[in-house]
Amino acid sequence: MPNFFKKPRLSSHLWVIYTLSILLLALIFYYEWKLGLVMTALLIASIYYSVRTEQFLINETEEYISTLSYRVKKVGEEALMEMPIGIVLFSEDYNIEWANPYMNHFFPQETLVGEPLNQISDTLVSAIKEGKNDVWISMDDYELQTVVKKDERLLYLFDRTQQTLVQNLYQNDRTVLAIIFLDNYEEITQAMDDTAKSHINSQVTSILNQWSQENGVYLKRSSQDKFFAVLNHRILKNLERSKFDILDDVRELITDKNVPLTLSFGIGVGEASLPDLGELAQSSLDLALGRGGDQVAIKDENGKVRFYGGKTNPMEKRTRVRARVISHALKGLVQEADKVIVMGHKNPDMDSIGACIGILKMAQANDKDGFIVYDPDEANTGVQRLFDEIQKSEQLWSRFIDPEEAHEVVTKKTLIVVVDTHKPSLVIEEKLLNKTEHVVVIDHHRRAEEFIQDPTLVYMEPYASSTAELVTEMLEYQPKKLKLNMLESTALLAGIIVDTKSFTLRTGSRTFDAASYLRSKGADTVLVQKFMKEDLDVYVRRSKLIESAKIYRDGIAISKAGEGDTFGPVIIAQAADTLLTMSGVVASFVISERSDGRIGISARSLGDVNVQILMESMNGGGHLTNAATQLDDTTIEQAEEQLKEIIDEYFEGGNES
Repeated sequence: MPNFFKKPRLSSHLWVIYTLSILLLALIFYYEWKLGLVMTALLIASIYYSVRTEQFLINETEEYISTLSYRVKKVGEEALMEMPIGIVLFSEDYNIEWANPYMNHFFPQETLVGEPLNQISDTLVSAIKEGKNDVWISMDDYELQTVVKKDERLLYLFDRTQQTLVQNLYQNDRTVLAIIFLDNYEEITQAMDDTAKSHINSQVTSILNQWSQENGVYLKRSSQDKFFAVLNHRILKNLERSKFDILDDVRELITDKNVPLTLSFGIGVGEASLPDLGELAQSSLDLALGRGGDQVAIKDENGKVRFYGGKTNPMEKRTRVRARVISHALKGLVQEADKVIVMGHKNPDMDSIGACIGILKMAQANDKDGFIVYDPDEANTGVQRLFDEIQKSEQLWSRFIDPEEAHEVVTKKTLIVVVDTHKPSLVIEEKLLNKTEHVVVIDHHRRAEEFIQDPTLVYMEPYASSTAELVTEMLEYQPKKLKLNMLESTALLAGIIVDTKSFTLRTGSRTFDAASYLRSKGADTVLVQKFMKEDLDVYVRRSKLIESAKIYRDGIAISKAGEGDTFGPVIIAQAADTLLTMSGVVASFVISERSDGRIGISARSLGDVNVQILMESMNGGGHLTNAATQLDDTTIEQAEEQLKEIIDEYFEGGNES
């Protein structure tokens, strides 16, 4: 019931009306007091009614607000205690001070109060200290999204288990396209009769069909040496977990020529459309074949590539027909250009310089001006001796220019030939590649993810001993007026000898054919040995590196330079080569700080360990038996720990990745 004995609370506009009414009433009393009495009674009744009505409305509003506040407070308490969201308050030392009942869904104990936050997740405390506001944690069968309010020392935990399951289901069911290629099918079967060819076809088809049925892969043969496969992401993850052991199964299928048949996979993954996935699969296959085959390349829509396999050395399957076709194609490009500029990689070696000289001779044989780009500040001891000899030949030395001069002579019609590398970041002057649309790549390294964009012609043969070998073969199909002198042929031979470690590594029959051709042109082996001689202080410094070597596991030798000691890439590589000659060593790694502040790692193996894959895991590359990398913003100790982790993963994962 309203309390009318309280002080009246009237609206301001009512007070104005009543004030005016009283003034008017006084005026009426002055002229007619009887009428004034009647009007006074009416005014008093009106005031009473107004006060009562307004007081009633005020009390009703206060009661409604009071009831609503109570309900809101009750709802807040119930939400805090019963809403399906975990809420945790923690102390300054990261112990749980309070948790709502919903947290009991995730923990068997009755209360979490007093427990450390690590009880929820081992990574939670470190994430809070790092200032992260949103942290995903896994706990038994649950996936929880944790919102962190660091200032309030408060956590909100949302159960995202079902959402994660749906996302995983979607991810696992995404379509994956693959192209499977029999690397050396044509070479193996070209001399077979129909019976033997049918037998090898039956064996390969049987192995692949069994593999596809066991893994739930749809497989269709599209030609004699190519298959098309459709699978999903879940199947792909299982295949990656097994390191694509189908490669080993097919490799064990030895033909009557005692030559193993090998497979290459090109796989396209991601959220791209089916046509785009097909393009990714074909691009991946080209990449796998460019690296020598017998491996799997998996590429997503972002261009990231993962590799598996590549255990064996690429087999020599090059024919003189291919060398002749490439040589004639290069001849046509040279004749159409106004001039030819040749460049190798930074910190050039004998192979790079020798190949550059070979391409220069091709340009001159086709009556075109040719230039070799070099940086005199990057020459090591062996290459410097070669340069010293070249300087004695004014005609040849005049063809060497520095990067600044190269920018002055290059035009849109110039043909740029890159040798002994295919990575734009490694060429002596990368900016030159953007000055013309005519670029040729000649290289003997396995193809990496980074590649010169849109080259006009690519000649990559990872089974060749050196780029000098490839260039030498091409020289044989150039115009007959081509005349190699003693120094030019010696430079090419030096490239072959250095890269094969005097014909002991990566040497095929074509290597000796090329060396024989150069020898017939006057190549001086004694001069090559002079180029390869080293200074005594270099020998002592290399011995210091070798002295620190330790066997890490199963014939893996790791050597590292002392803190503050810097070594050039050539000494690091030579130390790794020397370690490989030691008894019981199957692979060697040398780690050292370089003069540019980066950490360099040089890796070598006898073939049982794929050092290329190991170095690619550290953003490097190379060959199966010869690879390297350079690391930024790290120390020798950190580089060594990272290398050991990758070696452990390599061996424990089946020597594949």
